[in-house]
Amino acid sequence: MSTETRTKKRNLTIAEYRKLSELRFQMRRFMRFSEDAARSRKLEPQQHQTLLAIKGAPAGEDPTIAFLAKRMQLAHHTMVELVDRVVEKGLAQRKPSTTDRRSTLVQLTPEGAKVLAELSTITYEQLQTKFGEMLQALQGVVDAKANGNGHAAAARKSD
Repeated sequence: MSTETRTKKRNLTIAEYRKLSELRFQMRRFMRFSEDAARSRKLEPQQHQTLLAIKGAPAGEDPTIAFLAKRMQLAHHTMVELVDRVVEKGLAQRKPSTTDRRSTLVQLTPEGAKVLAELSTITYEQLQTKFGEMLQALQGVVDAKANGNGHAAAARKSD
């Protein structure tokens, strides 16, 4: 079932469009910062995201190719190629799973951990100091939903 048939159709107000636009702008602003930081360290943004997905796997989750593909929203074969690239750069290594012979674990190398730590530190600092606007934009969309789907509340605010 498509999203369109599951949700009740309604027209957004201009205030809701503005909130969505601001949220997308703030998200893109953050992504641009993160992409530029990765490239400054000779990594493609998806390679940086791969390192973070490996290190940041939830407790109890092994960073397998399948897990990483799901986390990165990529096809399995695309994730294999991406892992190949971070392995070639010496940032990660493959290791057979001890619990499932069909699975391959991906681990950071010391160099991969170092690069990820550098990028994650500056990213975390930027989120804490300069991206409060993103939180406010998200809160604006969420608050509109909490106030009775936002339609009436948003219409009042746009007047």
